[in-house]
Amino acid sequence: MSDDRLYILDCDTGVDDAMAIGYLLAEAPHSLTGVTTVFGNVDVQRASLNTRALLELGGRSDIPVHAGAATSLDGTFWGSGHRVHGENGLGGVQLAPPAGAAGAGESAPSYLVRMARENPGRVVIIAVGPLTNLAIALSMDPGIAELLAEIVIMGGAVRHPGNATPAAEANIWHDPEAAERVLRCGARVRLVPLDATMQQRLTGEEQAELAASGSRFAQVVAQAAEHYLDFYASVFPGRQCALHDPLVAALALEPALVTSEVTTTVEVQLAPGPARGQTVADLRGFYKGPVHREGQATSVVLETQTGFSRHLVEALKSLS
Repeated sequence: MSDDRLYILDCDTGVDDAMAIGYLLAEAPHSLTGVTTVFGNVDVQRASLNTRALLELGGRSDIPVHAGAATSLDGTFWGSGHRVHGENGLGGVQLAPPAGAAGAGESAPSYLVRMARENPGRVVIIAVGPLTNLAIALSMDPGIAELLAEIVIMGGAVRHPGNATPAAEANIWHDPEAAERVLRCGARVRLVPLDATMQQRLTGEEQAELAASGSRFAQVVAQAAEHYLDFYASVFPGRQCALHDPLVAALALEPALVTSEVTTTVEVQLAPGPARGQTVADLRGFYKGPVHREGQATSVVLETQTGFSRHLVEALKSLS
C-alpha cells in the first residue's frame, strides 16, 4: 500500500510471528515503526527476546520493541504454546542474544497510545497475539480508537472450529475480555480468523527452499518451521503448516488480497464453559450475498487469494 501509514506489530513471537516479522521487514522496511510484545505463544519476556533477536538478524535493531502484558486482563496465563512453537517459541532454534539494549522503558500500551496521538489517522496495528496490550491502551485513552487508521487482528473462528478449544481460537481464548473490549471500541477493525488463515499453508518443499536459500533470516525461519510442520502433521494431510500471522501482516499491507469478507457484528463469549472465547459473527443473510451491516466497523475476512505461501517465500528469501 503506497501511503504514509505506519505499522506496529503486536505479537507473541513464535514461529509464524517470526514469519510475519520477516515479511514486514521485506515488504514494508520503512513503514514498520515499532513492535510490541505480549504473552501467548511464549511468555512476554521470551517474546521480547525473540523479537529483538529476529530484528537484529534482519538488520533492523533500530526498530524499537516495547514489552507489554504478561497475563490476561483477569491475571491469568495458562501457559505457552510449546507443543506448537517449541519451548523457546522458535522451534528450539537458538539465536544469538540481541546485542542492543532492551529498549526504552515505555510499556507497550503507553507506546500504542503515544503513537496514535502523535500520528492521527496513520497508525495500523497488526495484532497477532492476545489483544491485552491494545485493550489496556484503549482503557488508558479511549479516544485513540478514532485516531487509529485500522486494527488488523489475527483471531477468532467464525465458521471454522477453534484451535485452543473446539469453539475458540487461541489469541481470543487467552484473553476474551480484552478481545471484546477491542472489538467494541469503535475503531476500524479487520478480523482475520482461522477461516482464512488455515487455508494458506507453507509446504515441506517450500520450507526446504527457504533452508537452501542464501538468506540467513530465511534459513532461521526454515529451521524453526521444522517443529511447526511436525505439529501440523496432526492437523493437515501431507507436510504443511498454516500461515496465520504472516497472512495477516500481508493483508494489512495489501487489503486487495481479500476475496471474501463481511462487515457485521462480532461478539466474544465471556462466560465460563466450553464456549468461552468463541467469536460469534452475525452472518444471517449470507446465502443471499455479502453481509454488510449498516453502521458496523468490523470486517471479517473469510477468504483470500490463493498462493500466498509463494509470496511469503520470496519475501523471506530477499532478506540478507
